[in-house]
Amino acid sequence: MIYKCVDCGKEVNIELKSAKKIICPSCGYRILKKVRPNKSMKVMVR
Repeated sequence: MIYKCVDCGKEVNIELKSAKKIICPSCGYRILKKVRPNKSMKVMVR
């Protein structure tokens, strides 16, 4: 999964199962948010 640091804005690839600590390797900040793709979904209802 790709996460973005809230403080410095660096994108980081982190595997949650193997990660011991979730921190930004660049600045050490501990709040990261998941990067989501900018695509829309079409839902069809019958």
